[in-house]
Amino acid sequence: MSIKLDGRVAIVTGAGQGLGRAHALALAAYGARVVVNDLGGPDGVSANAESVAAEIRDAGGEAFAHGANVAQLDQVQAMVQQAMEQWGRVDVLINNAGILRDKSFLKMSMDDFRLVIDVHLIGSANCTKAVWEIMREQGYGRIVMTSSSTGLYGNFGQANYGAAKMAMVGLMNTLHLEGAKYNIRVNCLAPAAGTAMTEGLMPHAVFELLAPQSVSPGVVFLASEQAPSRTVLCAGGGSFAVYRGFETEGVNLAPDNVTADGVATAWDDITRQEGMSELQSGFDQTGKFARQGAKALGIALD
Repeated sequence: MSIKLDGRVAIVTGAGQGLGRAHALALAAYGARVVVNDLGGPDGVSANAESVAAEIRDAGGEAFAHGANVAQLDQVQAMVQQAMEQWGRVDVLINNAGILRDKSFLKMSMDDFRLVIDVHLIGSANCTKAVWEIMREQGYGRIVMTSSSTGLYGNFGQANYGAAKMAMVGLMNTLHLEGAKYNIRVNCLAPAAGTAMTEGLMPHAVFELLAPQSVSPGVVFLASEQAPSRTVLCAGGGSFAVYRGFETEGVNLAPDNVTADGVATAWDDITRQEGMSELQSGFDQTGKFARQGAKALGIALD
């Protein structure tokens, strides 16, 4: 299996440094033309983004920098329009831009909660919205949302960040369904990396081990023709794993025990792991519960 991105156009948000920079350089190394997005300074484009774009061009690739604020849809649309005018298509979107505003939930202001949601969730939705119709019409698209172990498992002092990052999984799940027939594959990356956002949060030796460039091969794969869809790829320090969300088979308590006491009594059966399955849509759960309820009540479903 040989991955090539020749002729593909990729947008990487938050690409001025850290993970985004590593992703942009890796995609370019595989042949992609890259829009290097990073929040602009007073003159509109960050020096970091310009530097990354220049590095790609110096290596023989094609790239330009853009300073769109991903939380502002009009700025994102202008960035996508520039890519279309220059290269005529958009094949890959890496939603990487993000910020931290860490505090315990007790001390966290709702302004900081909303700001993190705006950048991570609304920013990813804005960028995806701006390229969605393009990808549908061209019958090809690869979108990567950036989730996090904080979203998947939780982390003290990061209620805002965790909520935003788990939202990436929900967004992925639905867009996977809506994009499937148009060959749009939507996945999540849950990276562990030593970056400006995580510096000081881990021992120095761990920080050095978890270099951003050790994550980016996973992004290149998710940007390729061979990419899966609806997958949460976890990556860090050269290790790769997949997060899966399973639901227990559960039990139906009808007709006599649909009470709080009934739930408490049946808790061991409700949480039993034998027969767990990975559901493919929200309606799969609805169907399962309907079948269990019909069986318990002796009702035939059409």
